[in-house]
Amino acid sequence: MDFGAFFAEYSGLLLEGIGDTCLMMFGSTLFAYAIGVPLGVLLCLWAPEGLRPHKVAYAVLGWVINMGRSLPFIILMLFLTPATRAVMGTTLGVRAAMLPLVVSAAPFVARMVESSISEVDAGLVEAARSMGASTWQIVRKVYLREGLPSLLRGLPITVITVLGYTAMAGCVGAGGLGDIAIRYGYQRYQDDVMNVTVIILIVLVQLVQSVGDLLVRRLDRRMRA
Repeated sequence: MDFGAFFAEYSGLLLEGIGDTCLMMFGSTLFAYAIGVPLGVLLCLWAPEGLRPHKVAYAVLGWVINMGRSLPFIILMLFLTPATRAVMGTTLGVRAAMLPLVVSAAPFVARMVESSISEVDAGLVEAARSMGASTWQIVRKVYLREGLPSLLRGLPITVITVLGYTAMAGCVGAGGLGDIAIRYGYQRYQDDVMNVTVIILIVLVQLVQSVGDLLVRRLDRRMRA
């Protein structure tokens, strides 16, 4: 392959694809955490052993979250097409992919937050309650603060999962690297485009994981200090 000629022809397309993929990946992750963190906290509060146990609310919320996690992303995206058209005004492009990406990732984040909070030492919670801390204070200063290292370890997993979803979204014209791989690499049999796209996706995964690991190490040092 003539790399000079290849990048002269496809560099603009690939840069646009990287930008669209990063926008979908990080934008969707941000909104997924904005929804998923409160849901995960509520799961912990309403659990039978939680601070505010509520059997019915816990069961209903758990059922809704499990339902969101049970559908493969490509099916969920097609299922949400009417809602996407109504909310986003289109069913094509990066903007259209954001809604199904958030809906798919938020339940995953909620369960991850629930798991992270469940690892917090129960003794710390009881100590805070004995000192008269409110539920909100316990959530903010005990649950989220003590569970932060675990939450950060889960962040790269979430981002990488969403990255995989963006590639699937390319099947229905959402844009990004997945769309380039399908339109050029698969439909036009251009193996060079497919190979470069795969390499870029691998590099993105490695970067996300490396940055996540660095954040966790630095946070652990600060908390131990």
